Amino acid sequence: MIATGIGYDVHRLVADRPLFLGGVEIPHPLGLDGHSDADVLCHAIADAVLGAAGEPDIGHLFPNTDPSIRGISSLEILRRVRSVLDEKAIQLHNIDATLVAEEPRIAPYLAEMKARVGTALGLSPARVGIKATTNESMGFLGRGEGMAALATACVNLPD
Repeated sequence: MIATGIGYDVHRLVADRPLFLGGVEIPHPLGLDGHSDADVLCHAIADAVLGAAGEPDIGHLFPNTDPSIRGISSLEILRRVRSVLDEKAIQLHNIDATLVAEEPRIAPYLAEMKARVGTALGLSPARVGIKATTNESMGFLGRGEGMAALATACVNLPD
């Protein structure tokens, strides 16, 4: 049976934090605030995969109250999400994700993002779609106060 999941994440931009998107550290004067490395793209992807598998979201698996995972790489979160699929014999087909941010431009980093996300999830980069759009200068995203990401995942559930 084919199933799909949808993921969404948002984080505030703050000073004195590195910016990670799709598992890649991107030079930028601000980074995303969060318990982990706050990679909104990976978090939305993780939630999409977990949703397709009928599992709780990453907040249940990686609660921000757990000090042992403070600063965890979101690529590690994706690897652990992949292990949830493996335990249930669920096959992941593809990911499609969109970053919503006014800046920075991510085009120079897309190939590396796709490769890192694909590796973490056991997918070919060709099965990982990542794109970006702005919020047309509207709202908190348009004012550059944060970033958001949306993702979908398609899986094959065992009988």
